[in-house]
Amino acid sequence: MTFFINPKFQFLEDFLKRLPECFEKEGHTIYKSRNEVKTFNIEGMALNVKSYRKPIFLNRVIYTFFRHSKARRAYENALEVGSRGFETPAPIAYIEIKKGGLLERSYFVSLQCPYTRMFREFEGDSGISGCEDIIQAAGALVAALHDAEILHLDLSVGNILFEKDETGIHFSLVDMNRMKFRKIGREAGCKNFERLRGDSDFFRVLADSYAKARGFDAEYCFKRMLHYYEKSVKTFRRKREFKNHFRHKHQSLK
Repeated sequence: MTFFINPKFQFLEDFLKRLPECFEKEGHTIYKSRNEVKTFNIEGMALNVKSYRKPIFLNRVIYTFFRHSKARRAYENALEVGSRGFETPAPIAYIEIKKGGLLERSYFVSLQCPYTRMFREFEGDSGISGCEDIIQAAGALVAALHDAEILHLDLSVGNILFEKDETGIHFSLVDMNRMKFRKIGREAGCKNFERLRGDSDFFRVLADSYAKARGFDAEYCFKRMLHYYEKSVKTFRRKREFKNHFRHKHQSLK
């Protein structure tokens, strides 16, 4: 087992060392699909633990010899984003389990974000009335990320957490293992919104705010954001239809 602990959280070492053994039996599951996310209350703190599923054999080789594991990338990217002035749950540790010399499982541990809202609430046709200020703030946030040369490649409705209170609108970004740190132009910037979901009014407000912050033409940004959003939706539907077809075909052969 390989694990690296943020020096600020060295006092959690005992829990982290036994985490691979206790993960299945302890904690509270808040998300489960390909990967599983659980919360643990340790030393009076709410911890978030993401367990990445076992990679396919080729990726086990790649993550062992040629590329860092998803857990390590999530940890290191969170540190980098935080150092550039943006909020993300404090990274605590990453853990890697190898079997037969190859990566078997990995875990990323962070503090649990206290914010209770996420951008998923703008999905569908619910409308944005009364929430324009939140969407404007999000557009400005992404503009600031891009100006800081941060490209979050999984900028989806479930990975932007926020809270609005008397002091303002506060954002926290999660799921950081897919990031790039480079200059980001207008086209790449507009494409980065493709995994968000909302109606045309939602993207109009986003585009106006983003364009204003970066000195771009708002109408151009709006059209390109919609283009990439619609393309993303079509790709997602095709993949889902293919998986459903394959699943039904497999079941009919049983």
